[in-house]
Amino acid sequence: MFENESAAGVQALLDADAEFRRLYHRHRRLDRQLHEADIGVLPLDATARAGLKREKLLLKQRLQMLWDRHRSAG
Repeated sequence: MFENESAAGVQALLDADAEFRRLYHRHRRLDRQLHEADIGVLPLDATARAGLKREKLLLKQRLQMLWDRHRSAG
């Protein structure tokens, strides 16, 4: 997430916004869990997997909204 943005810009928002930081780290944890499920390390049934994907998508949308707000304010 935010691969096309500068690392310094992302870090600045992580440092400045507690909500962004919390959501960003949760998104990364979900990404790791889904990757572990993909490679067979973490057993997940289809329902649990779908729930993680749904939560990850909602987090991504919220993070993008916070990022856009930060960009327009700065």
